[in-house]
Amino acid sequence: MLHTQRPIELLTPAKDLPCGMEAVRHGADAVYIGAPKFGARAAAGNTAGDIKALCDYAHLFDVRVYAALNTILKEEELEEAERLIGLLYRAGVDALIVQDMGITGLRLPPIPLHASTQTDNRTPEKVKFLEAAGFDRVILARELSLEQIREIRAATSVPLEVFVHGSLCVSYSGQCYLSAAWNGRSANRGECAQCCRLPYSLTDAEGKVLIADKHLLSLKDMNRSGHLEALLDAGVSSLKIEGRLKDASYVKNVTAYYRQKLDTLFTRRSEYCRSSAGHSTYTFDPAPEKSFNRGFTEYFLHGRTADITAFDTPKSVGEPVGTVKELKGNSFTVAGLKPLHNGDGLAFFNDRGELEGFRVNRAEANRIYPAEMPALKPKTPLYRNYDHEFEKLLSKPSAERKLSVRIAFADNPFGFTLALTDETGARILITRPFAKEPAQREQEENIRTQLSKLGNTPFEASEVSISLTANYFVPSSLLTEMRRAGVEKLLSNRKTRFRFNQARQRPDTPPPYPDKHLTYLGNVSNSFATSFYRSCGVVSVDPAFELSPRTDVPLMFTKHCLRYSLGCCPARPQKEKPPYYKGDLYLLHKGNRLRLTFDCRRCECILQQD
Repeated sequence: MLHTQRPIELLTPAKDLPCGMEAVRHGADAVYIGAPKFGARAAAGNTAGDIKALCDYAHLFDVRVYAALNTILKEEELEEAERLIGLLYRAGVDALIVQDMGITGLRLPPIPLHASTQTDNRTPEKVKFLEAAGFDRVILARELSLEQIREIRAATSVPLEVFVHGSLCVSYSGQCYLSAAWNGRSANRGECAQCCRLPYSLTDAEGKVLIADKHLLSLKDMNRSGHLEALLDAGVSSLKIEGRLKDASYVKNVTAYYRQKLDTLFTRRSEYCRSSAGHSTYTFDPAPEKSFNRGFTEYFLHGRTADITAFDTPKSVGEPVGTVKELKGNSFTVAGLKPLHNGDGLAFFNDRGELEGFRVNRAEANRIYPAEMPALKPKTPLYRNYDHEFEKLLSKPSAERKLSVRIAFADNPFGFTLALTDETGARILITRPFAKEPAQREQEENIRTQLSKLGNTPFEASEVSISLTANYFVPSSLLTEMRRAGVEKLLSNRKTRFRFNQARQRPDTPPPYPDKHLTYLGNVSNSFATSFYRSCGVVSVDPAFELSPRTDVPLMFTKHCLRYSLGCCPARPQKEKPPYYKGDLYLLHKGNRLRLTFDCRRCECILQQD
């Protein structure tokens, strides 16, 4: 029986062209980048020229490039969006990540469409609908458990993408209107003000303060690196790293880390393989805890756990490095195993529960001399949120990606022939006429040396075979010219061999939508989106919140439950004596008050302006 491998994609973010190229070098199988406009990170837009340059580079390694065009669109923006999609298609983009169903009504080139996580993809019914509507991939909600992912896989055949690393929105994606209501900055328009990272106080109906001035909607960052195999076995094909606003060092470090984890997994599980070509080598040992993080959680992958929140700070905590041992003058010692360096950034939680940072001026073994002595106490836990030596490595070229190539050199009746065959099967021949003369010295070693000099090209010689009928003289100049010509021809061959993914045929008859009535939660902001849903059998379509802001509707839907955090969950009590409170619970921030309601059947929390 033939054994078919399933290609697995490591999908990495890029805020710009340099980040995208680093993602490719450090092992990404695909890169997603913001379109010039209409991306869910408005600050991460890129020119069509830069996106084309990224596509040209990425495609050399069969790496795909996806453009994020995943905001909802106003009526007057549809025509511009249509032109922009044409530009992206001509630039070589492999797929569009979209939220607005109005895009399906535009005159589109044959480019695949990926349903963004902002389309709120939580159920088999929703994913089945998107598959029937012609979407080529569905990006699942971050909140889903492994069991829920398996259920979706069993009910559908469309490729599934999940997040495995990075910052977490506390709300279901596409279902948060807090920023739009408070600041006029819509998350669905790429302008989120991150109200979830603000400090809040939790009170009951009588005003009793249960928790004061904590970041009660702020979550830790996702890290599912220990569960990649389980995700693949559940039917996932694309593993996504969050971070289109992150810097290049983050992209380098986290991409390399997941690349190594997956490559190790593939050696054990031969039914899985990487979806791109080439191999990367690094000048550093990847460690995700050294990049921006608020602490890590696997989120709800195995159900509800107590480790998802980052109440004390929305800032990067970094990696634990030990505890304060002894204070002495303008220095202190650290009890810990990790070496510290001059220029490191350390942090600790002070008596007020706030994260406080300071710079290491000098490190002598475990004795630390800060630039300015902080108010530390013995046994205080310390964290490093800036590793100077590590960042110094990442600030330089830190990876190379190469395609293995087999080189064969032989003589023919008229001269010499060079054949190059890369690891994907791309093959070229270069023949040069040359008067063959016996050599005075053995030629094989020089031929091998000259042909292996692939330098700054994307190629690396894995094998050099030489087949000469006699020890003919082959000048280095001829070998150099043939090698250069061979590399150029192989690069050209790779470009012509690259195959773009074909967009799925969109149905002539739209499939029925799971619901007959669409509220503001459908995020419908233009006539094309309205027509789409009506063609799918939806009877009533309300306008998007952004078109008609309201104060009488929920502003956030989240699986994060503050009643659970208090230990007051009726199904999962966490404390022997949870705090007593009366009536409803409320979140207070300055002049705003949010009332919390709890849907225990769905295990969800809903926030509404009070």
